Amino acid sequence: MRDVAVVVGVLALINVLSHFTFDHAITLFVPLGAIGLLIYARWRGFGWDELGLARSQHRKGLRWAAAILIPVAVIAIGGALLPWTRSLYLSDHYDSVSVALWGALVIIPLQTVIPEELLFRGVLNAALVRVASVRVVYLAGAGLFGLWHVSSSLGLTAGNDGLTDLLGSGLFAQIAGVAGAVIVTGVSGLIFIWLRRRSDSLLAPMAFHWAVNGTGALGAALAWQLQ
Repeated sequence: MRDVAVVVGVLALINVLSHFTFDHAITLFVPLGAIGLLIYARWRGFGWDELGLARSQHRKGLRWAAAILIPVAVIAIGGALLPWTRSLYLSDHYDSVSVALWGALVIIPLQTVIPEELLFRGVLNAALVRVASVRVVYLAGAGLFGLWHVSSSLGLTAGNDGLTDLLGSGLFAQIAGVAGAVIVTGVSGLIFIWLRRRSDSLLAPMAFHWAVNGTGALGAALAWQLQ
């Protein structure tokens, strides 16, 4: 349990430093935190296979990644094309094609997908697997991943025209936006953990994570163009 406690404590520290210190702190603390916890896990004797990063795991992980990317991309882009769901894609963060491409191909992989998968489906998952049942691995891993997104979702509705139209503005909208983000990311966490266990590789949840976030950014740019 010592390793689980250390990992959870460091995750909380990373989250606070990323969102409540200075502008763009997340670009520094999340990647550095992932590297730091990875070094800690190796120091504590966790093997590359426990972390989902052994060379022998790559082939199967890549097969899963290829099978995941296409259908998720089709669904995400399709949502931006449909008039009745397009407004939900109107995020201020990706209101131009160039910004969306930069976000999808650089920022999201390096700031979100790779470090978060190393943190949650890599180090945290490995620590939980050593001491807990499968049910606890799923519930704790997904629950913590959902809570990880509380800070980042505080301004969610204010930065999305579609959500503002749906939920309004003010305190209720903010609470609803945070709650929705926690639920969605918590459920996503369950899927990520399942992919990690089913594929025996960190590459599969990484692929799904990028497919959701990366194609979501590209879908947002497409929605703005069509709007």
